Amino acid sequence: AEAWRRHGARLLERIEGRFALAVVDGKGEGLVATDRHGAVPVCWAEEGGALRFATRADALARACGAALDPQALLHYLHFHVVPAPGTVFRGVRRLLPGHCLRIAEGRVRAGAWWTPRFGTHAARVPATREELFGRLRAAVRGALEGAAAPGAFLSGGTDSSAVAGIAAAIHGEGFPAFSIGFDAPGYDELGYARAAARHFGLEHHTHYLTPEEVAEAVPRIARHFDQPFGNASVVAAWRCAELARAAGVDRLLAGDGGDELFGGNARYRRQQALALYGRLPRPLRAALIDPLARPQGPGPLRKLARYVEQARRDPVERLEDYNLLRRLGPARVLHPELLEAVDTGRPLALRAEAFHGALADDDLDRMLAMDLRFTLADDDLQKVGGACGLAGVDVAFPMLDGAVVAFACALPPRLKATPWRLRPFYKRAMRGFLPRRILAKRKHGFGLPFGIWLTRHEGLRRLAFESLEALEARRIVAPGFLRELTRERVAEHPAYYGVMVWVLMMLSQWLEAHEAPGGASG
Repeated sequence: AEAWRRHGARLLERIEGRFALAVVDGKGEGLVATDRHGAVPVCWAEEGGALRFATRADALARACGAALDPQALLHYLHFHVVPAPGTVFRGVRRLLPGHCLRIAEGRVRAGAWWTPRFGTHAARVPATREELFGRLRAAVRGALEGAAAPGAFLSGGTDSSAVAGIAAAIHGEGFPAFSIGFDAPGYDELGYARAAARHFGLEHHTHYLTPEEVAEAVPRIARHFDQPFGNASVVAAWRCAELARAAGVDRLLAGDGGDELFGGNARYRRQQALALYGRLPRPLRAALIDPLARPQGPGPLRKLARYVEQARRDPVERLEDYNLLRRLGPARVLHPELLEAVDTGRPLALRAEAFHGALADDDLDRMLAMDLRFTLADDDLQKVGGACGLAGVDVAFPMLDGAVVAFACALPPRLKATPWRLRPFYKRAMRGFLPRRILAKRKHGFGLPFGIWLTRHEGLRRLAFESLEALEARRIVAPGFLRELTRERVAEHPAYYGVMVWVLMMLSQWLEAHEAPGGASG
């Protein structure tokens, strides 16, 4: 309260880490806020002239008698989460990352108190290895403060390994780290995690996740989350947090955020490759490139034609080509009643608003800004925060420390991704600190082999298919698509169609656990 009186809304700039904050003074003026990345959700609703807010959307929905929002159901099927500023409940909203509610003169206004700034919009910083490590060390040290028994997630990737390694250097040898493995070809990353653990002298705890554990976890996770949540790797994150809790750890350090800050996703490299076309002088493109780009020509010219066609498209639309719902087609997936009640173009519009509204000069940085919102804030941070909450362990995200974020945002795009390399600056900076094997590996994380297990494990398949059968009566998904999915598509391509089975299973389980009626009418 004293900080509020002294600094007003600027007090938020003095707070690091994940937080939700509410301050109201004796004059009825106040502030309700979430942290820079929305790691702690803040949901709110106005009813009868009163402002209600909570960290859980379902709690507010019960208090307000809110029904399900059909548009939010579409957003869930598109994004596999319900992105802010909406929630799955009509009339209940969630603050965007770095946003707050200002309460004054009987009115409530939502707005940004922090926004990521890239390129010329960012403060200049020395782009040196020493500067990066200095900021990372300070961030990890801050994340360790106040924890009686800290530990770290360790997937074996560059970010979790860097965080765990720096924590070990500060805390001393024997710093505990926790990893999950999968007995499925192409999914098990424990070899990389073990390499990092040996390299830094970590006390390494590992566990191989089984299909039986996944089947047992699904209803628990559905009950725990306040909204439908469709990222399957939440199971691995939860089991990892449980492993840490059993070892006496009270706070886990996670490496989330590094991909979105330093350019670690494969689509960034593709974006940079396509951007080369736009950087060529228009007369050169018209005279040399475009005439050769013939869809009916020989193989190399057909490839060039596809490249030119992709390069000319809006970057946001181009990225949506990978979206599962878009590929399958909303008219094929959605129940006719839901299809009639929603705007199928709204998910693309949400992404476009984030992309084109970014404080950035380059399309790569605009993509990073968009991913900080949708991939990180709406998905990964809710996954890890929810998993740790269910396990009873605190979590911190050192990569998202303000000084680290400012450093990354100020880096030129060419140091984040090129047509040939991801994270060129970050990986150069980590040479000599991280094992070469980890620097050379492809990104993976805690991906779950659900689609493969779906075809091999009867109990998991029964849970999934019975969940989809229960969903049929809710008039959200077309019955014909549900039957096609379970009877044909999963067997044809388990990994690809398994994603949609998981998303629909978690929706069905969530609706059942929260006794929500579902349906197009809400």
